[in-house]
Amino acid sequence: MENGAVYNETTESQSKPSCRPFGCSLRHLPGWRLLTKALQAILSLLAVIFEEIVQNCIKCGGLYFFEFTSCSAFLLSLLILCVYCTDVYETLGKDKVQRV
Repeated sequence: MENGAVYNETTESQSKPSCRPFGCSLRHLPGWRLLTKALQAILSLLAVIFEEIVQNCIKCGGLYFFEFTSCSAFLLSLLILCVYCTDVYETLGKDKVQRV
């Protein structure tokens, strides 16, 4: 009796590690949702950049509020993309992600 035959029957095969770079996966954010979130991040970043171009304003309160909302939208859309497109979603679990 060969040693290989004995060990083949009693041991489990090794599973291959996932080949995803940086743990990226588009499984939780399919097609149009990914496109929408990416477009939201790009447009909110453009809004922040264009707001910074303004040098003179008469009443700056509205401009500062616009800067705050566009910067917040940019950071939140990046956070959503990072959570749904990496292993963080699987690590935290669906219930915790929805609760947050």
